[in-house]
Amino acid sequence: MHGLYPRIKPYATHRLEVESPHVLYVEESGVPHGIPVIFLHGGPGAGTQPYQRTFFDPEIYRIILFDQRGCGQSVPHGELRNNTTQSLVADMESIREFLGVDQWIVFGGSWGATLGLVYAQTHPQRVKSLVLRGIFLSNAEEIQWFYQGGAAKVYPDHWQEFEEIIPEPERHDMLAAYYKRLTGENELARMSAAKTWARWEARTSTLVPSKTVLDNFAEPHVATSLALLESHYFMNKGFLKPNQILDNMSRIADIPGVIIQGRYDMVCPMQSAFQLYAAWPSAELDIIPDAGHSATERGITDALVRATIKYGKRFGSEA
Repeated sequence: MHGLYPRIKPYATHRLEVESPHVLYVEESGVPHGIPVIFLHGGPGAGTQPYQRTFFDPEIYRIILFDQRGCGQSVPHGELRNNTTQSLVADMESIREFLGVDQWIVFGGSWGATLGLVYAQTHPQRVKSLVLRGIFLSNAEEIQWFYQGGAAKVYPDHWQEFEEIIPEPERHDMLAAYYKRLTGENELARMSAAKTWARWEARTSTLVPSKTVLDNFAEPHVATSLALLESHYFMNKGFLKPNQILDNMSRIADIPGVIIQGRYDMVCPMQSAFQLYAAWPSAELDIIPDAGHSATERGITDALVRATIKYGKRFGSEA
């Protein structure tokens, strides 16, 4: 079973001005002339973490990480203006052009998988392959499952905490109730809502409880952007048309991909991965039998690293 590669530091960091008022944090690690791969973090709003460089062999990959608008080291933190899926796709193109990349591998999980698919469908000529984990198609059924009682049937104890800060008359629409508090003027209410939102996601993300995942999500800087940006995007249906991703799979039918999905993913249930696989003739589906949603779970980490090894061998001669 494959583990992560040793931790490394970036060889270059950048501050890239995009649409006002946003300035993106972008970093490069690995080898400058290696196979370009762009890592798309989840959320929206989770930001990147140093360990995310270690899914890739640093001797053959040019590893590109960036914090999406409003989170991580990008500024302004928690900014909702000009923050849409289409904006993030445009940012990826700005990064590609800024770094002089012709084509790259797109690697992302959860919301990062959503963004990767939308980017590939918008700019298919720029994508060598996709490595996607924990598939989220940003549709109403998925959001209803996680924020309106589906996952609660598996985690009723954690759902009780998520629910109890919302008055009973508002509980018929938990997403709207949280968004109201996360965008309100009461600072204490905003932080309480953000931490509770983040804890709900962290506790449901792994098959076996993980203090590391919980501590990362509950960190105030992460919790604030995660809750605010997720609720912003989900209130706006991901800024996508209904069924947009599946309806446009013909645009990437010939792009190779690997879909990695935990059997017991409670955040993004496997149905979406199965639907994506059925619509994508060039993809492989790797179901991890003893995992949930998180990329840090052993079986999912192994599958992700195996995918990067495979594409490293396939595209290494082109770098």
